[in-house]
Amino acid sequence: MLVVRPNLLSNNKVASMSHFNTFSLALHLVFCISFTTNAESATFVQCGKASWYELTSKTASGEMANPNGLTAAHRSLPFGTIVTVRNMANGRTVEVRINDRGPFVKGRVIDVTRKAAEQLGFKSKGIAKVQIEANIPASNSKHSGSRCQ
Repeated sequence: MLVVRPNLLSNNKVASMSHFNTFSLALHLVFCISFTTNAESATFVQCGKASWYELTSKTASGEMANPNGLTAAHRSLPFGTIVTVRNMANGRTVEVRINDRGPFVKGRVIDVTRKAAEQLGFKSKGIAKVQIEANIPASNSKHSGSRCQ
């Protein structure tokens, strides 16, 4: 894991960052996870690979899966969170609602339904590099940083 220490950085502006911001920078560099916060909400941003899946039973939230719905699985975002998913290759975006847990494959950050994959333009490929963004209550924010690149 990459560890960034303020006293090792030559830029005085960066070197004077608080330990929290240093930790946030390290998280962003390693995991491409970021949060922008205010008193009531935080903007969660994460980049990585997305895949699509077709579940025909109940999701982890207890609702019946709908392959034609715009829903998704994420490891930690609260159920019901609306997430904007952007395909980094073609710029297409879609809003999905988190109703399941996963993905459980290393390097993947979100599993979307077939319908969402079609709208994002990666159904035939199966996976795509994406950026996901969601507004969540500030009390749920555990990381900080900047946008995915």
